[in-house]
Amino acid sequence: MDTAFFYFFALLVLGGAILTITRRSAIHSAICLIVSLIGVAGLYLLQKAEFLFAVQIILYVGGIMVLFLFVIMLVNLDEQAKEKQFNGQWWIALVCVAVVAAQVLFFLHKGATSFQLAKPAEMAGEVAKGNTEIIADALFSQYLLPFEIASLLLLVAVVGSVVMAKKRI
Repeated sequence: MDTAFFYFFALLVLGGAILTITRRSAIHSAICLIVSLIGVAGLYLLQKAEFLFAVQIILYVGGIMVLFLFVIMLVNLDEQAKEKQFNGQWWIALVCVAVVAAQVLFFLHKGATSFQLAKPAEMAGEVAKGNTEIIADALFSQYLLPFEIASLLLLVAVVGSVVMAKKRI
């Protein structure tokens, strides 16, 4: 049953990502990106990372994507949509995709033995911590400064979007 859910969420991620870059409307692209992010959240849940699942849904799908949609709707995209977006060099892109795909397949073939996961070590006599506690310990001890910098950047982004919206009203 886990395999079926994995393929379902992987299909959501890949389908959403492909639709994100192929849609002509920026709103449709953002909505497809939301679908892709929901698929990533489902993959987190399958890996028993409930905290990352909740953060993915609340922060990225709920917060960041609403901010993206807010900015997209504020910016006038009608003039840009009328301009020609592609200059006919699709065959160069196709060659690049083929080269990158060949490289990925080559490295997957050569490094197949590297993808074997080690068995988890048993904790003798120690009470096992949940993944939320482990993440919290790492986040607020080793990664406190990057965490605070990220929170300041998000605050600046929100204030900037409010200032942009206020100029247009």
